[in-house]
Amino acid sequence: MTSRPGLWRALAALFTLINLVGIGWAIAESEGPHAAVHVALSLLGMYGMWRLSPRAGRQDAPTAELAELRLEQLQQSVDAIALEVERIGEAQRFNAKLQAEQGARQD
Repeated sequence: MTSRPGLWRALAALFTLINLVGIGWAIAESEGPHAAVHVALSLLGMYGMWRLSPRAGRQDAPTAELAELRLEQLQQSVDAIALEVERIGEAQRFNAKLQAEQGARQD
């Protein structure tokens, strides 16, 4: 079963599709129990397709250590930005003070 997962996925999809058609057919013939069997088999086929689907795209939740590391890096980045914003504010205050002094001298 592990040697050709693509083939098994295709067979599970075909099995599901056939049973979905069977649901419609059984409903059209007014056969309730027959339709219920096809519903159960369709669900079984969908479960099989899900189990056989590739797991590469699925990721586990990050571990607590990784989350803690990311949080620490984020805190350092926020601290660095706060420091730069404070420096910009000081430079603007100094510039405003110089402009005010120059304006007072010209008057």
